Amino acid sequence: MSKRAKSNTSSQNSSPLVYSTNPTYLLPDEEVAAITLAPADQPLKVILETKQRAGKTVSIVLGFVGDEEAMNTLGKALKNHCGTGGSLKDGEIIIQGDHRQKIIQYLNSKGYKKAKL
Repeated sequence: MSKRAKSNTSSQNSSPLVYSTNPTYLLPDEEVAAITLAPADQPLKVILETKQRAGKTVSIVLGFVGDEEAMNTLGKALKNHCGTGGSLKDGEIIIQGDHRQKIIQYLNSKGYKKAKL
């Protein structure tokens, strides 16, 4: 048997509703885009982690509240400031290496006053 997922046209629609006999049924509204909080209101936390990374150390910025585009912009700016690589996964900004002090200084200079170690 093939291990690839089979393409199904019905799976492309995110609504599980196929047909309803209820005349008053309304489809649920689409999700509203996340609103990005102001930098002074962002409760960011910077941690150091080595778990499940083959012994490599990474600095992780947790707690960003906002849309994905704003998080991508902040992540790119942090990677440029630290001069290293990184990624964005599951609402976390991951920076390679131990750059906690640099990250906190950068966030404070940009107005993220609630950022802490």
